[in-house]
Amino acid sequence: MLAIDPPLPATLGETVVDRVRANARAHPDRLAVVCGDTQLTWAEFDTGINRVAHLLLGLGVQKGDNIAVIAPNSEVYATLFMGILRAGACVTPLSTMAAPDALEKMLTDCMAKAIFVADQYRPLVQGFVTDMPIACYAMDFEQPGFAPLAPALAQAATTDPGIRVGMHDAFNLIYSSGTTGTPKGILHNHAMRAAQMDRVSPNGYDDNARTLLSTPLYSNTTIVSFLPTLYGGSTVHLMPKFDARDYLRIVEAQRITHTMLVPVQYKRIMDVADFDSFDLSSMRVKFSTSAPLRADVKADVLARFPGKLIEYYGLTEGGGVTVLVADENPDKLHTVGRPAPGNEVRLIDADGTEVPAGETGEICGRGPTMMAGYFGRDDLTSDYIWRDASGRVFFRSGDMGRFDADGFLILSDRKKDMIISGGLNIYADDLERALLAHPDVDDAAVIGVPSDDWGETPYGLVVLRAGATATADAIRTEVNARLGKSQRLSAVELRDVLPRSSIGKILKRDLRAPFWAGMSQH
Repeated sequence: MLAIDPPLPATLGETVVDRVRANARAHPDRLAVVCGDTQLTWAEFDTGINRVAHLLLGLGVQKGDNIAVIAPNSEVYATLFMGILRAGACVTPLSTMAAPDALEKMLTDCMAKAIFVADQYRPLVQGFVTDMPIACYAMDFEQPGFAPLAPALAQAATTDPGIRVGMHDAFNLIYSSGTTGTPKGILHNHAMRAAQMDRVSPNGYDDNARTLLSTPLYSNTTIVSFLPTLYGGSTVHLMPKFDARDYLRIVEAQRITHTMLVPVQYKRIMDVADFDSFDLSSMRVKFSTSAPLRADVKADVLARFPGKLIEYYGLTEGGGVTVLVADENPDKLHTVGRPAPGNEVRLIDADGTEVPAGETGEICGRGPTMMAGYFGRDDLTSDYIWRDASGRVFFRSGDMGRFDADGFLILSDRKKDMIISGGLNIYADDLERALLAHPDVDDAAVIGVPSDDWGETPYGLVVLRAGATATADAIRTEVNARLGKSQRLSAVELRDVLPRSSIGKILKRDLRAPFWAGMSQH
């Protein structure tokens, strides 16, 4: 595997595995995990973790083996996650958004030794998984070829197996959704996860935090709040499925102090008709990541939702991370903040040369939290790397951005989403902001569609606010009046909804596909 050599702190402290073990001993009666009506104390959580570890060890699982899970959030999923790690194995949480053929490729690629499947997602894997050389466990159903999980765990030992894990051992393998070819597996080791724990105390995760998580546990978005809460010895509250009003009810009833949400969730929460009737005063810190949180939504959150608002910009692969403490920088809500301590961010052009100050370039980052590489794919890892003049490794993000005069990063667009019209670069994000500023527009996306005259041209897809009556042509005319001549939208189309991933990213690939069917795109 390629040497990434991240700039790790001089001391990393404990692995997450060791700290979770210590927390269970220190306060066994404190709540560790809550999901709906189910509550696990730290003692119960620890016992469950041991049972999972012994179950896997009984299968002959060795250190570093990949163990897959496909399930909604639950106390069982949380226990499996930590139990896999205590066995010295690598957690491979599978995306429930992936197609069956992609999931089969993932399991084949990582040579998973076992998979835990929930009934809700059984249709995604049952067509192939029982024919693979893999131990299959049913979390909440009965079917030939799947061993029932509950009785298997009931028979497993409750003692700590005492497997020692090192900082360079594999921690988790997170796959891209992968619609073509073999999906890329992003490998994180224990050092990377331990490096993320430097913010546990500053963010108050070790101060009897009650963290509400409603994004799926297969997403790094969720994991970066799930792990610090457990590392801090606090309590994780899990929602199997997000509902904005139910989220607010849980915050009030459980006196939630911390949360991680993605932008589309913030928007839905703030749009709840009786939002102001809920007592949210317990909230201390709200985090946002996975996609840029719109400045107007940030402002609304700051005005009406108690607690700090912290936005992270980064990638599952790791590299440079930027942080915006929104409540402390109300004039920078259009940015994603400045590089976090110990992180470096550079901007480069298409030739790999750093761009002058103030200009837009591809964002490259370096920091303590960098992946070990793409699993078994040094070729892909190498393509992802940019090296500075001294040969240090930076990860290319595929995102475009620029720094303002104060060093705050302003995102422009995904490099692959940039529209090249008549030889000019058009950033869809600029046009989307213009659309979202229209009083009748609730959601918007801009894509490049084929054009005989220009190669491709900007095309707007818009969801209207409830009760709005504006026509597509009227919106296009008003918005184009505020845009530069080279940026103007060729058309606007009204949609009932825009397709999004489970963590709220607009699926532009799906939006573009019908327009480019049978054609090549830049």
